[in-house]
Amino acid sequence: MAQAILIRQTGGPEVLAYEAHDPGPPAAGAVRVRVTAAGVNFIDVYFRTGLYPAELPIVLGREGAGVVEALGAGVDGVAPGARVCWAMVPGSYAQAANIPADKLVAVPDGVSDEAAAGAMLQGMTAHYLVHSTRPASSGDMALVHAAAGGVGLLLVQMLTRLGVRVAGTCSTAEKAELVRAAGADRVINYATEDFAESVAEWTAGRGVDVVYDSVGASTFEGSMQSLRPRGMMVLFGQSSGPVPPFDLNRLNPLGSVYVTRPSLIHYMQDRAELELRARAVLDAVADGSLQVRIGRQFPLADAAEAHRALEGRQTAGKIVLTC
Repeated sequence: MAQAILIRQTGGPEVLAYEAHDPGPPAAGAVRVRVTAAGVNFIDVYFRTGLYPAELPIVLGREGAGVVEALGAGVDGVAPGARVCWAMVPGSYAQAANIPADKLVAVPDGVSDEAAAGAMLQGMTAHYLVHSTRPASSGDMALVHAAAGGVGLLLVQMLTRLGVRVAGTCSTAEKAELVRAAGADRVINYATEDFAESVAEWTAGRGVDVVYDSVGASTFEGSMQSLRPRGMMVLFGQSSGPVPPFDLNRLNPLGSVYVTRPSLIHYMQDRAELELRARAVLDAVADGSLQVRIGRQFPLADAAEAHRALEGRQTAGKIVLTC
């Protein structure tokens, strides 16, 4: 029988259980997939800890890649044996999963399953942040937090490709080299520097047009101070914890700035939008113009160790489970 990672109670990585789990035949409109790789993301941590509530037990994971094994009734446009990937679909930490057919995207030739699993959620997140939440323009200045992380490295590449000047924060000299190689104009080690002061110096006191912040509690105040008048604070994660309640009246003295808290699920609401973002990301990976860095791979059974590595900031780039 196929194995999967389930949680029956919320808590630390120790609650992740490697158990026998067979999803059964696919329902109408769904496809059974033999999962080969699953992406590890902070959203998985949020469900594991209970920050995002869910009815338990659940199979963890929201992103993966694999091979189609069987089709449910009414499915066309995909055939057994096809290589596919997906994002924002529950139950991806598993050797077998039933995925709605309209959530699947074909994996291009030349893109490995690990790269596809590592690119979908974080790549499409970077895509909507750059192209939709605040469309980037040449000459903009941006601050990207956790720039050596999975989303961060993709964001830096996408922004600089459009002519945006980027300052990226990270926590070690080794990660700084990766951020610099991705194209950042300025790299800030927030373990040793005050990033808000560094941004003020870099922009000659002007501030940046946009901050992309997936860290949350520990960076929010400095991020707000780093914006130019009418700049935008894009809070798209909370790896250090939720941001405390915020008085909207503060937006005025900070320079009539904007704050938004977007989510990928609202930027892939129909098939056309999913196809647009997924194709843009996967085609760029296929032609080499977008590099997906797989920081570490863990066997599915070691999902708890993967979570410890993610939360402990022990890796740069993407963490992938091989199934």
